[in-house]
Amino acid sequence: MSVQSRQTPTLPPQRITIGERIGRLFYQIYAGVMGLLGWLAEPIQRLVGVKHMAYFFVLPNLLVFGIFVLFPMLLNIYYSFTGGSALFPQDRPFVGLQNYQRIFDCGNLLDPATCREDRFWRGFFNTAFYVVFQVGGMVLLSMLTAVVLNRSLLGRGFFRSIFFYPVLLSPVVVALIWKWLLQRDGLINAWLVSMGMERILFFLNANWAVFWVIFISIWAQMGFYTLILLAGLQSIPKDMYEAADMDGASRWQSFRGITLPLLMPTLLVVLVLSVIRAVQVFDQVWVLTGGGPGTATVYVVQYIYETAFANQTRQYGLASAASVILGMILLVLTLFQLRVGRKSDIA
Repeated sequence: MSVQSRQTPTLPPQRITIGERIGRLFYQIYAGVMGLLGWLAEPIQRLVGVKHMAYFFVLPNLLVFGIFVLFPMLLNIYYSFTGGSALFPQDRPFVGLQNYQRIFDCGNLLDPATCREDRFWRGFFNTAFYVVFQVGGMVLLSMLTAVVLNRSLLGRGFFRSIFFYPVLLSPVVVALIWKWLLQRDGLINAWLVSMGMERILFFLNANWAVFWVIFISIWAQMGFYTLILLAGLQSIPKDMYEAADMDGASRWQSFRGITLPLLMPTLLVVLVLSVIRAVQVFDQVWVLTGGGPGTATVYVVQYIYETAFANQTRQYGLASAASVILGMILLVLTLFQLRVGRKSDIA
């Protein structure tokens, strides 16, 4: 009998999927970049030592910060001491404090009509009013919403996404949506007419315009601050609430004695961020009302924009001086809030 030789079956070659190829490609790119970075870092590490290598990795961020933040800020301060309408620094004459003197040239600082730059001071008082009511209302509503969403509710994830959705929209889109609703022939007025009522000219009435500017900004931004406060609430141990329940404390007593003190650092972050954002309000209001009616919704940043870019005579020095004053106000407000927060933590 002849013995037939047995041949081992050959396995078909394995096919590499597109995902694996992309993964290998990204790995090769990553390995190449890391190898290049190591080739650059090794001689620098031998030169400066291990302790100073942190500066090497921070240097790119410092360069970006210096080019796009620090240099424009210093250039803006320099422009505030110059005059004329020329754009380039070498063509602008040095005028010292004339721009600041022009802004503060007032018979009575509390009456914008007595000021030489009355539009700046009207914008200043409008901004102060806006900050007080917008920040106060937004923090209150964000706190209330975060407390409610922190409980076990049916569809809690859905409601969280609903409150956060407006944050994903740009301020211009938000303003256009609400302008479509509130304008003379908008959806709200169409509904009022269908109910037999008269149209309300929201953007021609100063009180209505101010109300809607504040309301829309709260609606658009509160989801972001609600998310921050919600994260702070979830970091509070539940054992503390259980102990308070065992001691017979009411919900209000638990909120006042446990939630507020432990949430204060997070609340301070929300206050600082919301105040900085409120003082710099511009784009949303510019699209919604254009600063009207009259000067009812003119804010400081709009005055800076109009002085530097929108007016026929572009006064870059005056606009820079106004922006420096606004920056100093922001700095003082932020330091004041941080100081109050530290005192409350110590207490």
